[in-house]
Amino acid sequence: MTENPRLTAGDTAPEFTLPDADGKPVSLSDYRGRKVIVYFYPAASTPGCTKQACDFRDNLAELNEAGLDVIGISPDKPAKLTKFRDNQELNFPLLSDPEREVLQAWGAFGEKTMYGKKVTGVIRSTFLVDEAGKIEVAQYNVRATGHVAKLRRDLRV
Repeated sequence: MTENPRLTAGDTAPEFTLPDADGKPVSLSDYRGRKVIVYFYPAASTPGCTKQACDFRDNLAELNEAGLDVIGISPDKPAKLTKFRDNQELNFPLLSDPEREVLQAWGAFGEKTMYGKKVTGVIRSTFLVDEAGKIEVAQYNVRATGHVAKLRRDLRV
């Protein structure tokens, strides 16, 4: 597997259109004029991904007040995302990328170390995209627990 290039601040965010939990297409361009946090996570309803999603849910009002929207992307199919969203009462879009094309374009899929072993999979990553579609912050290999609090500190939200 070839390593996907990593995005850095100043890069143009790769455009995407993916189905949300209800199968409705959502595009990055829908957020032009607003800042948006795009985060990639391995699998809906797993402990770490649930903790991270609930942290975004619990902090969404403050993030929105600061002019930040949130989108979560995983390789899960929409039906699994619907169940995850409903069970956890998530209040932001969850997008489905089962072909992993968007994950790869953003450098969020590839080789990683898990429990001491090298594996290929989703690299938990978070990006802040500015109003013009440029990457403002790119964070790879983030921790599920405490990540939203750290992000808020970094962004002064």
